[in-house]
Amino acid sequence: MKIASWNVNSIRARMPILRAWGQGVPPGGLMLAEFQGLAFTTDPLRELGYHSVAVTQKSYNGVAVLSREPIEVLTTTLAGDVEDSHARFLEVLVSDIRMVAIYLPNGNPIGTEKFEYKMRWMDRLLAEMRVWIADSTPTLIGGDFNVIPTDIDCHKPASWVKDALFQPETKARYAQMLAMGYVDAFRSLHPDQGGLFTYWDYFRNAFETNRGIRIDHFLISPALVPRLAGCVIDRAPRVLEKPSDHTPIVMELRD
Repeated sequence: MKIASWNVNSIRARMPILRAWGQGVPPGGLMLAEFQGLAFTTDPLRELGYHSVAVTQKSYNGVAVLSREPIEVLTTTLAGDVEDSHARFLEVLVSDIRMVAIYLPNGNPIGTEKFEYKMRWMDRLLAEMRVWIADSTPTLIGGDFNVIPTDIDCHKPASWVKDALFQPETKARYAQMLAMGYVDAFRSLHPDQGGLFTYWDYFRNAFETNRGIRIDHFLISPALVPRLAGCVIDRAPRVLEKPSDHTPIVMELRD
């Protein structure tokens, strides 16, 4: 079973690329982030054989899960803040696997409420992850984490020291997720390889010169680790006309 995660940076702008990619690289499940809009158009994706559910927000954020298998929605909100209206979280059950799609807050600039919100959101996610890992249901969390976990995950660490994605507090929370027992699927299979990124800025030829960062991740619970058959970054959509600034990450689980 192949499962992909992709920050599409507007479903309206990226639907032709998404549809073409889905035909050529058909994953069994697809988690989307930042599709931006109240309407999530599913018709072109239904034609490819996908069921879909989405959490939407006008002009911002948005997460969705698509699957060739039926989807059971567990919750559309991250516990811990009843006033949080951002569309950043979706928990579903597909083929007896808990799949959690997230679009974690960016947090920039540091020293502002945006960064504090990022920290609170990560703490809320950590609390839920503790519950999930104590449960018997295999769990995967996928999406745009907006976290650069280590130096190897960016082209030039010195360029990111003042960015919310690379702050000690941000990295420490990600490390706590791993300390619980969750496994970074991609890094577990590519432990020492640098220069492997999921995001490149649109400016200054960042993609062409590979000045990127790895911020789109799959974290899997221990129950799924024996089933992990592969995890790769597919750069192909990033070279197309009018691409997202992110590219898909694709994980394969043995049946």
